[in-house]
Amino acid sequence: MHLHILGICGTFMGGIALLARAAGHRVTGCDANVYPPMSTQLVAQGIELIEGWSADQVALKPDVFVIGNVVTRGNPLMEAILDRGSPYISGPQWLRENVLAGRWVVAVAGTHGKTTVSAMVAWILERAGLEPGFLIGGVPGNFGVSAKLTSRRGGHFVVEADEYDTAFFDKRSKFVHYPARTAVLNNLEFDHADIFPDLASIETQFHHFVRVLSPSGLIVANGVDDALARVLARGCWTPVEPFDMAGGWSAVLVEDGFDVLWRGEHQGRVHWALQGAHNRANALAAIAAARHCGVPPAQAIGALAAFAGVKRRMEVRGVVKGVTVYDDFAHHPTAIETTLDGLRAGVDSARILAVIEPRSNTMKLGVMKDRLAASLAAADRVYCYSAGLKWDAAAVLASLGGKTVVTDDFEKLLTAIADDARAGDHVVVMSNGGFGGIQEKLLQRLAEQ
Repeated sequence: MHLHILGICGTFMGGIALLARAAGHRVTGCDANVYPPMSTQLVAQGIELIEGWSADQVALKPDVFVIGNVVTRGNPLMEAILDRGSPYISGPQWLRENVLAGRWVVAVAGTHGKTTVSAMVAWILERAGLEPGFLIGGVPGNFGVSAKLTSRRGGHFVVEADEYDTAFFDKRSKFVHYPARTAVLNNLEFDHADIFPDLASIETQFHHFVRVLSPSGLIVANGVDDALARVLARGCWTPVEPFDMAGGWSAVLVEDGFDVLWRGEHQGRVHWALQGAHNRANALAAIAAARHCGVPPAQAIGALAAFAGVKRRMEVRGVVKGVTVYDDFAHHPTAIETTLDGLRAGVDSARILAVIEPRSNTMKLGVMKDRLAASLAAADRVYCYSAGLKWDAAAVLASLGGKTVVTDDFEKLLTAIADDARAGDHVVVMSNGGFGGIQEKLLQRLAEQ
């Protein structure tokens, strides 16, 4: 079968392309911007890429066009597909019908931590010899790829279950398409202000997800999240195991890691270098999900000791002249706060320089701007790149006083950080985009000084 994928360079659609190619299909695709690293990954797999949305791509005559949610009405290629009556399908629907059907699906949902928990579960199952497939919105360090097909009939497949909409013709959340046997509900906050008017509307989508889960499956749910409690109170037909709370899965911090307890019973001790209460909660969710898949907690705990993290999740990009530069995906005030608090706990009184690009649709619209200053409290210096914002970042961050630099000039921002950084500092770059390659440019600038 020949698939032509629209929006192929997005993390999710690129993963679809890799899975389809591994299954033996011919895969081509297009996107508005074709650039590394996704483009090089795809080309290496023999996938032909076309830049742009030219209508003449209908002449490829694939068996089906797979449509990413970046595509809207008015897109020249989509208009040509509709005009000719060519067959098309959304990415999540194609995934359900061609990959997930007949497999034990582990779906990880939530506003924060989906990528990390998905990577943890996939790694635990891999170490247990279960050879899982997966589709994750990041690159797990233990695998080096964001998607892999399992060869086992009926085998496990871990999917990062996003609440963003499916396609222009299907406004349900992606995760409604995933027939999960094990579902993780990690947390729930307001996000994606470009498509959701409020938190209640997102809770409704999570409720729709819960409504289609198997009665013989399992929901692993954050036990202290009020929004998730409201979701489950609307109706739940699947057993629930809570985590991050006494009476369910819980963690007790110790000097070299944390102890894992299930209903007060000690299951083992996790030894690792990851920082922060959010990562301990992520680990509890992963251990609980893996147990439902047949992996004993002690075995899962052992696997987490070798968990290599996920690219762009507090990934150390380099250390130059004693300055450590991290790359992190944090793009929501809660994620920013937990990232910085976790780092602060690990570096004690060392200086933290937070570099933020409010780039997500929610942040650019200013919906979360009033929470931004408080989320940066753990940082000693704050640098904000304000290009493209619809709100006054300097005014929003004014309460932080003289420790803040706000500019829409990239070069000025880079120079300010490099001039300020000194040995022992930790520079955390937080953005859900490429941020102009600032991490490598900063490391180079530091080396030249």
